[in-house]
Amino acid sequence: MAPAAAAVIAHRGASVDAPEHTIAAFELALAQGADGLAVEVHLSADQHPVVFHDFTVERTTDGAGVVADLRVRDLKRLDAGGWRGPGFAGQRIQTLQEVLERFRDRTRFWVEIKGGAAVYPGLEERVVSTIEIYDVVDRVVVQSFDRAVLEAVRARQPDLRVGLLVAQVPLDRAALGPGGPEAICPAAEVCSEDLVNRIRGAGRECYVWTVHEPALVDRLVKWDVNGIITDRPGTVRARLGR
Repeated sequence: MAPAAAAVIAHRGASVDAPEHTIAAFELALAQGADGLAVEVHLSADQHPVVFHDFTVERTTDGAGVVADLRVRDLKRLDAGGWRGPGFAGQRIQTLQEVLERFRDRTRFWVEIKGGAAVYPGLEERVVSTIEIYDVVDRVVVQSFDRAVLEAVRARQPDLRVGLLVAQVPLDRAALGPGGPEAICPAAEVCSEDLVNRIRGAGRECYVWTVHEPALVDRLVKWDVNGIITDRPGTVRARLGR
């Protein structure tokens, strides 16, 4: 049997072509043929999961401050698109609720919990409850570098698939043992054919981040990864369609 086609997962949306984590980037990613959206989640001061990468807002908005110190209504006042050009001015920071509500019938989601319980007490519970409310448990992989976060997610919702983000090798053997995460998600820089073989041989899914080079796409497909997380979903989709 031929291997299943690797999923194209848009990292913060089509973030090479549009401001990351905005509706413009997500819509463009789907138009370019992405199979899923990879987003990162923080907790606002009023305890709402918000879709954003940095712990502070300066890099990608016209505001200043720490995400955790700002309420959603404060975050919503910020322009999250103008930094990429006048055509994107007025794009806003999104809550996880808004993203799931808009896209739940159109795609799948890879949701990374930033920081963990040490930084954001209660974030796992709020992410899980939001996923449950929008009835997308079967369309989500919750990701984290912290295994304790993944265990907390699984304890709250055993049907949710979880993925361990990996930036260094060798891989902890426990990750591939009984009770480990359903997916292992290595960085492109540390990914190798041997690592993918170990992950897939242990019955785990493998999603590789963040992939930019077409030649690497070819290798990953040959190695039978489950998905490719990329800032360039259109480029990867075109490569896979050759």
